Amino acid sequence: MGAEKILNSTYNILVALGTEANFLHSTVETYINDAKNENNSKLVEVWNTIKQDKEKHLQMLKECLETEVKEGELR
Repeated sequence: MGAEKILNSTYNILVALGTEANFLHSTVETYINDAKNENNSKLVEVWNTIKQDKEKHLQMLKECLETEVKEGELR
């Protein structure tokens, strides 16, 4: 049996999930801590806002992927 192809839109969701998750779990805390260490409260606020937005994006993407799975679009 040959390799199964996935839809472009499904692939895009998976890539975006990985990108958002990587930023949330590996990068943003470093940025927040750097700003804290430099006593830059405005930048801490900015990074925390971006973090919250990314968390919302991640949730939206997860919901889209769940829908694709339920509807049989994940191939």
